[in-house]
Amino acid sequence: TSNTADGITSIGDYVFRNSVTEADVLPETLRVAAKHAGVKKVAVMYGNDDVFTKSGYDNFKKALDDAHIPVTTTETFAKGDVDFKAQLTKIKATNPDAIVLSALLAEGAPIMVQARQLGIKVPFIGGNGMNSVKIFDLAKGASDDLYVGSPWSASNDSPENVKFIKAFQAKFNTLPDQFAAQSYDAMHIMVQALKTIKLNGDLAAERTALRDALPGVKWTGATGAFQFRRANDKAGKPAGYDAQQTAIVSVTKGDKFVIEK
Repeated sequence: TSNTADGITSIGDYVFRNSVTEADVLPETLRVAAKHAGVKKVAVMYGNDDVFTKSGYDNFKKALDDAHIPVTTTETFAKGDVDFKAQLTKIKATNPDAIVLSALLAEGAPIMVQARQLGIKVPFIGGNGMNSVKIFDLAKGASDDLYVGSPWSASNDSPENVKFIKAFQAKFNTLPDQFAAQSYDAMHIMVQALKTIKLNGDLAAERTALRDALPGVKWTGATGAFQFRRANDKAGKPAGYDAQQTAIVSVTKGDKFVIEK
């Protein structure tokens, strides 16, 4: 799965995801943005009717608290909203150094466009839902200065990623996004696990064997070096498995993601 929201892998020990949680990625995104953009205080916007964007907000809030970065105002919106000028006008009045945005592209892109129309020039710090090359089409000339974090970046020139991007473009005549990269790596991770087990027609036994094999897989692919990390359920007992990977933080510049450290 590519879902990075909290709680997915706490469901049980048959739940695996090869996406890094927002709880792991957002603090690094915030650190890099603060370093390069001189962020001392932020305004926050998030979708309050979506489990994913609400989870992103919760993780951003914790990261901001841990980094001792004050919040000038917190504004919300709902899926399907198209006019964000009221929230952005309130944000502009608080004079933040950046806007932390937990949104999906459908709302996130027009938020960026309308912010620039109102003369708000500060950078955006986005969550996983904003990490897509589609931002350049949807936000057009207003797409610059968006910080996002993920194990995958189109600008990562590792041999594995270059190979993946070339193959994807040849097949689909467009650039991939992080979800394509994670799907690509997920298939390879599954193959590595399948290579270690014997299929004998006993479906129940094969399921158990595959579950037991997956945690030991180590793979280097489009999203970099990968291995699983055990997650706990709400009671603190071992449950499913999350990805253990290093986040790459990028900022949008001239219709490209530029890696920052």
